Amino acid sequence: MNRKHLPFIVLAIMMISIAAGCGKEETEPTPDPVTPQDTTKQDTTTVDTDTVVIPVDSTVYIKWSGTTATVEVNEKLTADITYTVNGGDVVVTNNNTANEFLFVLSGASTNGSFTYNGTFKASFQFNGLELTSAAGGAVDIQCGKRIKLELADGTTNSLTDAAEGEQKAAFNCQGHMEVSGGGSLSVAGNYRHGLRTKEYLYLSSTVGSIAVTSAAADAIHCGEFFQMDGGALTISGMSGDGLQVETDAGSEEALNGQFIMNGGTLNMTMTAQDTKGIRLDIDTLNKFTPEMKILGGTITVNLTSSALGAKAIASDGNITIGSDTTSPTVDVTVAAGVFKEEVDGTEEENRATGIKADNTLLIAGGTTTVTATGKKSRGVRAATLRATGGTLTVKNTGSKSQGIKLDNTFTSEGGTVTGTFKY
Repeated sequence: MNRKHLPFIVLAIMMISIAAGCGKEETEPTPDPVTPQDTTKQDTTTVDTDTVVIPVDSTVYIKWSGTTATVEVNEKLTADITYTVNGGDVVVTNNNTANEFLFVLSGASTNGSFTYNGTFKASFQFNGLELTSAAGGAVDIQCGKRIKLELADGTTNSLTDAAEGEQKAAFNCQGHMEVSGGGSLSVAGNYRHGLRTKEYLYLSSTVGSIAVTSAAADAIHCGEFFQMDGGALTISGMSGDGLQVETDAGSEEALNGQFIMNGGTLNMTMTAQDTKGIRLDIDTLNKFTPEMKILGGTITVNLTSSALGAKAIASDGNITIGSDTTSPTVDVTVAAGVFKEEVDGTEEENRATGIKADNTLLIAGGTTTVTATGKKSRGVRAATLRATGGTLTVKNTGSKSQGIKLDNTFTSEGGTVTGTFKY
């Protein structure tokens, strides 16, 4: 080949390659399946996750120091990212609709907050963040898309909102949030909820620890569904429910109305009257049946003596504990008694209860123990109880307490159920 023609041949090849690349439609990456902490689990439940690789020049840094904050934006992003800083209150707007950016939040402020506006999915990293807001929520993510949150390994993070304002929660997310990372996060909700997601909330197997230490309403309130594959979740100090999952009648989400636990530990202490610890509600159109699936990990709920009429674990639909390949541990203590209220001129008594399923409670594996020590307390209430494996032990030692109250039948196909029955 004549060497003087070589540059023209190379240039032609490059032009053909560039033309082919420009004509190719950009597609979303194929989601990777979620790997549960319990590797023996056969359930096929997955979350729409994907691997995010974000270039360094697509990262925005927000840092707080006392009553001030700074925002660092790469010059390549100035056309997409706008922001305002008012003392410690930071508002960031992302006008980009094609590429995912990463927002790294760090530093401490006793008079600071972060509000994010955007219409495209985004990632956030808490890297040693301590925010206390004096007028509203601490972190408010106003984006209805998928939000990834990483708790940076080895870091301690905390969020506290003001005692008044218009915020829905101390930490609010208008989309669906997926949490990873081995750091810790503590949330205190002084006005309404502690942590709220409008759509689903997913805790991956890499999560370190999350604690909601107080809430004027629910500690955790999420729409569509909740899934936990690992980590340590601690809930206490709430005036409302512990962890409420709503069912969205307008959603097409396959897991709508479900609580799914595959691994990790969930510890909850309940003190408020007439509330629920883990709560699943049916939708107003009765389109979906709530499903609670405790397939792995450990759940411990302590319903204290002041939590009159409360329910530790309650579903408007079904509850399944364990499977033929998984062995979760559920331990519930009911030290409270009845909550009295007047309905249409008649006084009614609501018993504090350990586990309540409006449809079927299925014991398929693992070890479940419910101890009712409060006066007129109840261990288990269900329409139907079915056992195929594992063990269910219900002890009622409180005065006039009940063990297992069923509306319909008990079917034993395996496993062991111990307790006093009442129909």
